Amino acid sequence: MKHYLYILISESSGKYYIGISKNPENRLINHNTTEKGFTSRYRPWKIVLTKEFPNKYLAGKEERRLKKLKNKKKIEEYIRDNS
Repeated sequence: MKHYLYILISESSGKYYIGISKNPENRLINHNTTEKGFTSRYRPWKIVLTKEFPNKYLAGKEERRLKKLKNKKKIEEYIRDNS
């Protein structure tokens, strides 16, 4: 089943959030409305990239790889290269 890697940017702080989901648009709504967690502190969020993968495993593998970078410039480069 298809899964998507998605990258959000906080419109208030410029921070990025990387996640995976079957439906990134619904996850965005959740990130912008849930009252607890990392994303609740930096609302509002908007999607800057979605990338389709054939399954959850491959999407998760790419998510972990990107999160390990911990480098804003590398994430911005990834967004540019995949937009």
